[in-house]
Amino acid sequence: MNAPSLSDPKLLLNRELSWLEFNQRVLDEAAEPGVPLLERLKFLSIVSTNLDEFFMIRVAGLKRQLLTGDVLEMPPDGLSPAEQLAAISARAHRMVRDQYTLYREQLVSALDGAGIALGEGAGLSPETDARMREYFKEEIYPVLTPMVIDPGHPFPHLRNKALALGVVFLSDRDEGGIGFAVVQVPPILQRLVEVKGEGRGAHRTWLFLEEVIARHAGMLFPGLEIVSVSPFRLTRNFDLTIDEEEAEDLLKTIQQELRRRDRGNAVRLEAAARIDPRLLTLLRRFLRLEDDDVYLVDGPLHLGDLIGVHASEPRPDLHDEAFTPQVVPPFRDTEDPFALLSERDVLLQHPYESFDSVVDFVSRAADDPKVLAIKITLYRAGSNSPFVRALARAADNGKQVTALVELKARFDEEANIQWARALEESGVHVVYGLLGLKTHAKVCLIIRREEKGLRRYVHLSTGNYNPASARLYTDISMFSARKELGEDATHLFNLLTGYCEPPSWQRIAVAPTNLRERILALIAREAEHARHGRTAHLVVKLNSLVDAAVIQALYGASQSGVKIDLIVRGICCLKPGIPGVSENIKVRSIIDRFLEHTRLVWLANGGAPEVYLSSADWMPRNFDRRVEVFFPVEDKAMASWVRDTVLATQLADNVKAREMQPDGTYLRRTPADGEAPLRSQSRFMELARERARSSTPQAGSMLFRSGSTQASQLPPPVSPRAGHRVVRKRVKKKTLST
Repeated sequence: MNAPSLSDPKLLLNRELSWLEFNQRVLDEAAEPGVPLLERLKFLSIVSTNLDEFFMIRVAGLKRQLLTGDVLEMPPDGLSPAEQLAAISARAHRMVRDQYTLYREQLVSALDGAGIALGEGAGLSPETDARMREYFKEEIYPVLTPMVIDPGHPFPHLRNKALALGVVFLSDRDEGGIGFAVVQVPPILQRLVEVKGEGRGAHRTWLFLEEVIARHAGMLFPGLEIVSVSPFRLTRNFDLTIDEEEAEDLLKTIQQELRRRDRGNAVRLEAAARIDPRLLTLLRRFLRLEDDDVYLVDGPLHLGDLIGVHASEPRPDLHDEAFTPQVVPPFRDTEDPFALLSERDVLLQHPYESFDSVVDFVSRAADDPKVLAIKITLYRAGSNSPFVRALARAADNGKQVTALVELKARFDEEANIQWARALEESGVHVVYGLLGLKTHAKVCLIIRREEKGLRRYVHLSTGNYNPASARLYTDISMFSARKELGEDATHLFNLLTGYCEPPSWQRIAVAPTNLRERILALIAREAEHARHGRTAHLVVKLNSLVDAAVIQALYGASQSGVKIDLIVRGICCLKPGIPGVSENIKVRSIIDRFLEHTRLVWLANGGAPEVYLSSADWMPRNFDRRVEVFFPVEDKAMASWVRDTVLATQLADNVKAREMQPDGTYLRRTPADGEAPLRSQSRFMELARERARSSTPQAGSMLFRSGSTQASQLPPPVSPRAGHRVVRKRVKKKTLST
């Protein structure tokens, strides 16, 4: 039987459906009894927050394509916008049903047993009910605005993700003898209201704000006979539409678009399952939504706000083990990071090893009289950024400071506009990147005058310059003073600020100029090794794998005999294990307490292994519409550590890893009989603590003198089959659909 053509759309999974399977894996963590209770609640809330973003961007984009007929990019799997929307609706509705079944039947009772009561306003004692009524009158009622809907009062505009109450009341003036009103729940008020002294021995009891309002709705409509009060929530198209070629001032254009996007078309309506059908019909008509766009839930809307309970409960028995990122040698033991980096490269694995070393690197440069210039890319700087403060201080100290602030970083646009203005006022030269491209690369370049002349110091990373996310996301960052990397970094910033592309890059590959081509060439080289009987093995760790050309190349390499291990956290459009196509490819996904975010590539390369780190996932947007960097780890001992410790540990994870099946579903891996459990993130925490306790870098550490250690003999690749079971482990089938 002939193998199918590698360009056959049937060999690819749909991107949107693959993302929904990722969110299912997050939901599976919420259903896992071995996860601490409040961490299960956290995962449950993340599912809702993830779905918000999915509908605001991905579903909204498909609906726009369906409406206009303008399909900008046909997905490689060949599904039309209408086909994708139908499949998304079916899968998302099933996921939401599973999410609320889990909430009602497992988590609420488990939390109650732990002394945390989540209520919807029913069953309060008379004393507490009186206190809540007083609280409503004093703290909530003055902020509310009841809005009747009639010819003189049109349906109000509801903002994106707005939570509101729909009120049905008896009326002699309205057709059918009923009238409608809307009460918006002010986002300025806390969604969760703590009630003292309620619950069966509860330490704390929480009520949802909309239920408190609903219980006292009569105060808002005196003299009206209320038939029903039902909460609902709206999701709108929240993406930005910017024609950069027509924009004279990009910052001003984005500010204007930010003000408009809260008025985007409605794409989803969430409502209580008990909603009055007449109210639902009204909402659908005004919002122009179809049946498939309505999600009726048996429980409180938007469980994402339950993250507040997770954050406010200090109970260590209900949380993950506390962990503090470690400051490791040699940064811990050096007084001069520049002297250190002049002798060796340094890799740090975040969040296990402290991001403070990166902050300190830039902060010291700001105050070092020998530093002449600092250049940095800021994609998501976060709030109260120490990098922004350091850059401003450097400019005050007379240094040449350049910051590439990406204004189009989705959901961080407003924060980045504020940072851009603050930096400009401090004398920093702020640029917004290349026309039509997002700058997603994470690079910092420091130029320092030393005895032998100018020297460049470079920091490159797979993650953002954001201390908050650095405690939650797993990333690897590299410090180096290698001449070729410094020159490449200089060329990169010249490209970003002056459109000056060098004739060639010495060590790095850059999207959109040559990154896809570089990756395809590396895969082709590995396939050539396999065809000639040389060692051929490829291990790739990514957030997403979507690009059709790269997937075809991976299929071709598999056919040539290359063993391929992929660790893909989220979207994966490749199908592993297809006879004649991808039987040499295994795909794993790891969902745990930290968000897996590292992008790296290890190649056996016929016995001369290579390691690369990158800011880019393997997606068309990263290759074609973003500025990304792909860079080598040239120190052989560090490269061996990446393969022998980071990748080998994750490939052997038999606690939090799932293995992808050819149909796009995932099966949880568990230890085989007699095998010890291995949870990769827990192992990395142990290793970081061990390194922090050591006085000098140890074998297996990521801190070595450049070129001083030869590559060790690599162990045989970890087999995904040997010594492991792959089992289906989801929420109980009797309560959840599969």
